[in-house]
Order: sequence, then structure tokens, then C-alpha cells
Amino acid sequence: MSLETPDKIRNLQRKLYCKAKAEPAFRFYLLYDKICREDILRHAYALARSNAGAPGVDGMTFKQIDASGVEAWLAGLREELVSKTYRPDPVRRVTIPKPGGGERPLGIPTIRDRVVQTAAKIVLEPIFEADFEDSSYGYRPRRSAVDAVKETHRLICRGYTDVVDADLSKYFDTIPHSDLLKSVARRIVDRHVLWLIKLWLKAPVEERDGDGTRRMSGGKSNTCGTPQGGVASPLLANIYMNRFLKHWRLSGRGEAFRAHVVSYADDFVILSRGCADEALTWTKAAMMKLGLTLSEAKTSVKNARKESFDFLGYTLGPQRYRKDGHWYLGASPSKKSVQRVKTKVGELLTPGNKGAWPVVRDRLNRLLIGWSAYFGYGTRLQAYRAVDNHVYDRVRHFLVRRHNVQGRGTRRFSRDDVFGDLGVLHLRRVHIGPPP
Repeated sequence: MSLETPDKIRNLQRKLYCKAKAEPAFRFYLLYDKICREDILRHAYALARSNAGAPGVDGMTFKQIDASGVEAWLAGLREELVSKTYRPDPVRRVTIPKPGGGERPLGIPTIRDRVVQTAAKIVLEPIFEADFEDSSYGYRPRRSAVDAVKETHRLICRGYTDVVDADLSKYFDTIPHSDLLKSVARRIVDRHVLWLIKLWLKAPVEERDGDGTRRMSGGKSNTCGTPQGGVASPLLANIYMNRFLKHWRLSGRGEAFRAHVVSYADDFVILSRGCADEALTWTKAAMMKLGLTLSEAKTSVKNARKESFDFLGYTLGPQRYRKDGHWYLGASPSKKSVQRVKTKVGELLTPGNKGAWPVVRDRLNRLLIGWSAYFGYGTRLQAYRAVDNHVYDRVRHFLVRRHNVQGRGTRRFSRDDVFGDLGVLHLRRVHIGPPP
């Protein structure tokens, strides 16, 4: 199945977007039949399959569906939707380590629920995309986290250096269902679509303890939260966060605080000219009205001329030019981001990895290419050098153990060998050019 959006679906999305953009007060109806369309469900399956992911509570995999026949499976799912007998399965909850420590809960829907959510997203996203504020960058078409970093860097270079570095506490888990559904209903009056979204919000959550004991939570009694990991969750989270961003604009806070907001889902910064404290006080009150809470431990006010702050993996603020020592306002990969990729390199090149070297090398290069593609903005030479040095040390140790070489192996596996004949990606050389 092709991931190129078919022309018929693209035309539908364009019409929905243009209608929403031209008439901000228009409320859409008769959308449920679009979600049930065969071509949209087929494209939704292709998109869900490309994202792969772990199976849900039913254990069903894409491989099993392909083996049994995709068309028949999609026909059965469409029949459930058309007859209104579709009910989502429980969401399988797992926890993954957070970059800054602790654990983040993820909800994994079954494949059938992922496909239906993707189909709904295909239809609904263009409508709400027309409403989203320009200051929002998270989970949106043709926008990325690096775009948010670039805009933040541009603003501090223009003098908006009084920064509110904000963090919402458990944002995805605390979004109130009733207010979220009201936000959706401002644009969508198709009751079947609203019913579908409510089903996903009220889906029970299944957890398993270390001994395999099954525990159920959530369900109809649940009044807040949209599980991270669901296809529809980022769109719903953006819809609710847009309430704050729109209120900021309509109430004239930008002019009052001489400030701009740059938002990426639940991470956002307010960049001001001298009114950061006032902006923070107003934001706390506004978030409280929305049923949300700023994390006291992770929210701070900083002067970007004198101290740096981290945003979306980058460190922004004063940096010293190494050649002549002058200061400038820069952006570079944060120390935490560099340490995270070092940790991943170490986990890949463990003694227990018995894979053939070409396979190990290709996995390592994919990791480095992905990391450097994200951290390809700003001042990055020092970070790239640190990663290159670590990669060389870990690869050399890995190959010394594998080939039982005596000593440190610097002659057998020199830097030129590792980044040359052995084919390991050299970040400095590929992205910045060869050394003079």
C-alpha cells in the first residue's frame, strides 16, 4: 500500500481546510460517513502499518492481518463502523523511561483502533489545522520541533530575552473530557463523530504487574486524560492547548507583556521584553481555569542574555565563540541530548551483541543519522565532536573484544579505519565538511 495520500482524499482534505479557514464559525456535519469510506480506511491502514508499533491487548499484529487478508479485515471493520457496533478495545498501558528521569505511561491501542483513529484524523485534522495558532508547532503537518527551536532562537536574538521556561504537569493525563469535547463540538456537530471520540476517551486501560496480574482502570468513570500513544491523542491535545494560545492572542497578552509564545504540545516558552514574571503569573491563572497545572519544579524565569535554558533538546542562550572569545546568543544540542545518544550507542555496542559487523554498523549509522538530522541546527561542532569521540571509543572496544586483540587496539582500529573502511558515520565530516 502506498503512503502517498490519494488524490481523492487530498481533495477532500483541501476542501475541508478551505471551508474551515474561510468560515471560522462554521460547524461541520456529515463527517462520519467520510471516516467510514473504504479508500480512507485503506489509507489509514497503510499509515498505521508504516508506523509499526507493538500489538495491543488482543495481541494482533500487522503480519497476522496481512496473512489473513487485509481487504477482508478492513471490510469487517467498516461494517462495524457503518452499523455503529464498533467499540474500542481496552488500551494496553506500558511505561517507558523519560529522558530526564522517571517513567512516562504510554497507552497502546489495538491495531483496529489505531486504524479507525487514523481515519478520523485524516478527516478531522484539516478542519482544526485551520484554527490552530501560528505559535503552535507540535504534531502538525509541515511543522516540527526544530521549527519551534528556530523560532525561539530568532526571537531571543531580536531581544525577547526574558524567558518563561514552562512545563505542564501531566498534561495528557489531566485534560478534562467535558471541556475537550466542547472544544471539538465548536467545529464538529456530527454526533456520531463526537460519539467516536468519547468512546476513545472512555476506553478502559489494562495494566499488567510484574507477575502478569491484569488490572483495569479508567473506563466510563474516567473524566480526564487522553492516553499518550494513541493516534488521535496528539490532535486532541493540540485542540485543547489551542484554547490557551487563542486566549493569549484575543486578550492581547502579547502586546501587554511584549511577549511571544512558542508551543510544542505541552512544552512551551514565553519570550518577553522585561515582563516575564507578569506573563508567568497570568499563565498560571489561565491554566488553572483550563484544569491544568504548571509544574513548579520545571517552570522557571530566566534572562537568556546571562543564562541558558533547554527547549526541545536544544540549549539556547549565551555562548562563547571559541576563536576570539566573543559572546553571542546561540542554539546547540543540549548536554542531556548528547548524553542520551551516547547511552544509546553504548547499549547498541554491548559485548552481548553477536550480530554481524555490517548489521551492527548499519544500526549504529541509522541512530547517528537520525540524531544528527534533528540536531542539525545552530552551533553543533562541539556536540558532534563529543559524539564522534564516544562512537570511536565504543566501536574500538567492541571490535577489540570481538577479535581478541591485545591492548587497546588503537593501531588495529585507528580513527581512520573506523570512520573509513569500517564505514561508521563521521558526524563532523559528513555535516560540517572534512577537517582542514
